[in-house]
Amino acid sequence: MADPVDLDATLRVALAAAQRAITLARTMALGEIRTKRHAADVVTDVDVATERAVRSLIAEAFPDHHVVGEELGGEAWDGPTWYCDPVDGTTNLASGLPWTSFSLSLALRREPLVGVVADPWRGDVLHAVADRGAFRLVDGAEELLQVPALDRLAGRVVMTEWAAHVPWPGMRPFLDGLGERHCTSRIMGSGTLSVASVAAGRAAGAVISTFHPEDHLAAVLLCREAGAVVCDRDGVETAWPERGPFVAAPRGVATELRSLLA
Repeated sequence: MADPVDLDATLRVALAAAQRAITLARTMALGEIRTKRHAADVVTDVDVATERAVRSLIAEAFPDHHVVGEELGGEAWDGPTWYCDPVDGTTNLASGLPWTSFSLSLALRREPLVGVVADPWRGDVLHAVADRGAFRLVDGAEELLQVPALDRLAGRVVMTEWAAHVPWPGMRPFLDGLGERHCTSRIMGSGTLSVASVAAGRAAGAVISTFHPEDHLAAVLLCREAGAVVCDRDGVETAWPERGPFVAAPRGVATELRSLLA
């Protein structure tokens, strides 16, 4: 592999960043709630402070690595690139709803190597290294993540998210199709946690309209390492789905989910 990466060292930094993000989400004042692209796209002091803290940790350990962040930007390159969303679910955070997450991944080009997703309110840290499996870290103990073998959606829960603050094209018939199969849908406000919930065995699948590496790459790696399928709208299995909506699910129900997007 070109540009070899010390996976153990990068995982340590990612886990340290996750703990820092948890602390800031729980303790820091939100400050002035500002808007970015439109009135439904908000940002707080916690978002910016968390990303700055993460960038500082990465720069100290790996000064030659690049960082692409949700709040402070950056550019990817052919060498090691980190993708960070300091708070996925900022609207929830600003509203006092405890369903937000922290996402950090390291990739070479479009192949994820390390991914960490933290849920500040559960205290969960889910992490994965390519070809080494996915794990849940809580209270110092690690649990191996393996998605269940499912053969149908009936009686299960499938996660999805708005496209920003509105339904994505085809979302309403997709939700109707789930209901016809007696499958419950949930829209909770964090695409990162929606996809990561598949890896954690809490959801039978997740369908997200558009892939963004800052938001989703860490959770996609978690799913793949836990045994789930991640594929684009055409059914191509990939860590970087360009054509959405993309699907993350156990193999036994991925095709059924994709059929509802037709």
